[in-house]
Amino acid sequence: MTGGNQIHDILEEPNRQRREQIVELLKRAYWMEMETVMNYVSNSVNPDGVRGREISEALATDIQEELAHAQQFARRIKELYGVVPGSLEFTPEQASLQPPERQTDVVHVIRGVIEAEDGAIAHYNRILEATADVDPVTNDMIVDVLRDEQGHRRMFEGFLREYEAEGRT
Repeated sequence: MTGGNQIHDILEEPNRQRREQIVELLKRAYWMEMETVMNYVSNSVNPDGVRGREISEALATDIQEELAHAQQFARRIKELYGVVPGSLEFTPEQASLQPPERQTDVVHVIRGVIEAEDGAIAHYNRILEATADVDPVTNDMIVDVLRDEQGHRRMFEGFLREYEAEGRT
């Protein structure tokens, strides 16, 4: 009991509406991660040149982490009595992460990654707000995923700064 009001677990009936809202936020997070995996696969294979190799290797490493995030979100959706969506519910959003016309244009890929990570970070902060006082399990999971996404963004910002310093942007 807190201040005369009983706090209910997220799985209890009084929190059904909040739980359903959280499930919808998690479904969007799930699709963001799945789309990132698709785009990281293409952008880890397509780049050419010596510079492209470093970007390709960084993305190839991140693919497994992004897939693990999607799997975490899927498990949490199920735990919250939701249904993990199938491919027919997918709507692509990451226009900036589409492979560039020139396979040597790694700056395009770097900027696309930064934009995708910014979008994920903003969405995960919305989930933190929605879960702050009612769902500590989801909140804790999101904190961990957010840390990973901030690390990815920071790494690619470093790549971009290097290119900018060399006048390659």
